[in-house]
Amino acid sequence: MRKTLALSLAVLAAGTATPALAQDTNGWGGFYVGVSGGYDILNDDSIDTVDFDNGNNGTYGDTVVTSTGANAFSPGFCGGSPTSTAPGTGCDGDDNEFSYSARLGYDIPVGDRMIVGLVGEAGITEIKDRVTAFSTTPASYTFTRDIDYTAAIRGRLGWGLDRGLVYFTGGWLHAKMDNRFESTNTANTFTQNNPKGWSEGFQAGGGAEYRISEGLSLGVEYLYNDISNGRYSVTVGQGTAGATNPFVLAGGVTMHPYEKDFSWHSLRAVANFRF
Repeated sequence: MRKTLALSLAVLAAGTATPALAQDTNGWGGFYVGVSGGYDILNDDSIDTVDFDNGNNGTYGDTVVTSTGANAFSPGFCGGSPTSTAPGTGCDGDDNEFSYSARLGYDIPVGDRMIVGLVGEAGITEIKDRVTAFSTTPASYTFTRDIDYTAAIRGRLGWGLDRGLVYFTGGWLHAKMDNRFESTNTANTFTQNNPKGWSEGFQAGGGAEYRISEGLSLGVEYLYNDISNGRYSVTVGQGTAGATNPFVLAGGVTMHPYEKDFSWHSLRAVANFRF
């Protein structure tokens, strides 16, 4: 991804230094500011699970067992929030929600039709991703993660068709994550590790614009978004639980969602103001 951005910067620099390239021969060159609004759809994680580290030694993939050696989480998992302490009653799904953003970009014409450019964007999305584990006690353990806001820098390669423009775009994505944990288990204690912070990833997609006047274009855009959220975990302590408690038998347990990547699809309407 860094190579892609570096190449885009190099092309921009070359275009700025070469008047022949910098001439706006297709009407799509120059600076623009824009806004977008749309809908974000999370990737399907209905088979998502929770991963366990027995003994808090940094190695995941363990099974938490009861005093009889049975799997303490044999009731299973669901990709959502629980409606009760048992998975048989079902789970509420993740929240696909609206998103909003503002952008600043610069395009350089290359020949009669092609443009290359860079765009920086800041946005807000209201999507929420959840996964729940169920124990035999019975109890539920729910991890929720959402995004406070995002920042992105993308390269852009497009093809101008008179008043129309189609383009591909991709680049670096930075997201401020907010992780939360809830459980109906009132005996053990739960300590969240790195619940908030920045996570990095990428965006890739494409779109189309139509210039309705000299300074205004309207369009649609699709982006695939993927960020890594692997630093968040929850450490389980003994609390008031007895010596036969599965978490105590394991010598302490740290757990986190098995799926570390947080990915979603964005469908947007875009308005760009060019000058």
